[in-house]
Amino acid sequence: MDLSIVVPLLNEEESIKELYTWIQRVVSPLNWSYEVIFVDDGSTDTSWQVIEAIKKESDQVKGIRFRRNYGKSAGLYVGFEAAQGDVVITMDADLQDSPDEIPELVRLVKEENYDIVSGWKKKRYDPIGKTLPSKLFNRTVRLVSGIKLHDFNCGLKAYKNAVIKNIEVYGEMHRYIPLIAKQAGFNRIGEKVVQHQERKYGVSKFGIERTIKGFLDLLSVTFISKFGKRPMHLFGALGTLMFTVGFLSSLWLGASKLWHVYHNVAARLITDSPYFYIALASMIIGTQLFLAGFLAELVSRNGHERNNYHVSERID
Repeated sequence: MDLSIVVPLLNEEESIKELYTWIQRVVSPLNWSYEVIFVDDGSTDTSWQVIEAIKKESDQVKGIRFRRNYGKSAGLYVGFEAAQGDVVITMDADLQDSPDEIPELVRLVKEENYDIVSGWKKKRYDPIGKTLPSKLFNRTVRLVSGIKLHDFNCGLKAYKNAVIKNIEVYGEMHRYIPLIAKQAGFNRIGEKVVQHQERKYGVSKFGIERTIKGFLDLLSVTFISKFGKRPMHLFGALGTLMFTVGFLSSLWLGASKLWHVYHNVAARLITDSPYFYIALASMIIGTQLFLAGFLAELVSRNGHERNNYHVSERID
């Protein structure tokens, strides 16, 4: 199959039919074999009934329905599992992503050999309360990840099939798919300026809490990517450093006390010095960090993904 289009959605009953008609109008003349996979993330309106009605009219449509709302990452995960196309496009169902971008996104993946092509909504029709945090968020992710994308959170993206079959999207990690893919060895990541439509129906499903969660998820995905298989390298190093600082400080306090006693010089008790408690706390924290790293290493070594490596090719 040439193309799979994965559309996660939540309460978008007004726009689903219009979106599918638009996709048909763009893709059908290209003579590609394609499928459109709608993933209903626990909608409480008639979104699923609309998908069922479209399925009766078209064999290109597939539908997956969750019993409750799990989030966009879960929708993408099951959509990726079901996708069979050589190129996989993801887009939102609210008509703010334009299907007119699909042919060029596919061309960039097929002809220019990109692993991922991410959309960039250079001109946005969102309120400043949404665009300003987004700019701050994207700048931070660029700095941390080293991936030069302007809009990590754009729902309109194109992937090689190999990419979506070799990554796992969970929690709220859909924002970091380019970063997760890069960590899996897919380094050809490009960007295309895409048209952003004003929302035609309904209201946005995301609020300011998305920005807060986004930064926390960035810390999580960065930590897991660097130390997920070797946690002792982080906790052990920090623990050793903290314990060493505390131990050397204690030695200095003890040696200072002995020097004063040897020379019959009056000196206050070691326990009267604030440095004694700082040194003691440093040694305790250092020991706890080292033990945390040791326990994390035991968990990692017994995890089912401890030898889960991404193999691109094999010759037997």
